[in-house]
Amino acid sequence: MADGVVATPARRRRRDGAVRRGAVLDAGLAIFSTLGLHGASLDQIAERAGLSKTNLLYYFPSKDALYLAVLRRVLDVWLDPLQALDARNEPADALRAYIRMKVMLSRDAPQASRLFCLEIIQGAPLLRAELEGPLRALVDAKAAVLSGWMAQGRIAPHDPHHLIFSIWAITQHYADFATQVDAITGRDLSDPDFFETTVASTQRLILASLGLA
Repeated sequence: MADGVVATPARRRRRDGAVRRGAVLDAGLAIFSTLGLHGASLDQIAERAGLSKTNLLYYFPSKDALYLAVLRRVLDVWLDPLQALDARNEPADALRAYIRMKVMLSRDAPQASRLFCLEIIQGAPLLRAELEGPLRALVDAKAAVLSGWMAQGRIAPHDPHHLIFSIWAITQHYADFATQVDAITGRDLSDPDFFETTVASTQRLILASLGLA
């Protein structure tokens, strides 16, 4: 019992099912981000999730279905910071916060970034509809926020879509090319000082190009 609520068998089953489904998604992310869709097997994912393959297939009927579910969760996580880019905020504050959140994701969820990168490099065969639908709509909406700030003279004029792409490219580099970053600098985002230096450097670079530094 918790807070006076008795956990009924049905509630326990739903809770346990959600935990197992989450474990499968986590295992799928780990395996797919390393081996890709075609290199990964459901047996590998089931073993990592601590389930039988039969149990895994109860939640996801095929490897493609699991892969797409993992990608959709990745997309939700990676786009969440962009949702917070609000026209009511001060441009400099909003952009600094967005850049920090993106670098935090590169530090805390590098597998998600690498899997998304793999899918895009391969032409996004399973995720294209998501990219052309929800992703495009969100990016267009936030590009309109940036365009509004430009029209008001609050930031220097730039193509807003390319500005967003540039922020993605810089921040996600530290996840997708973490091995290269470590090889060159001997450091990565798990080092608090290096993390803060990365955030500050990226903020200065982007904000200077917008006349905000």
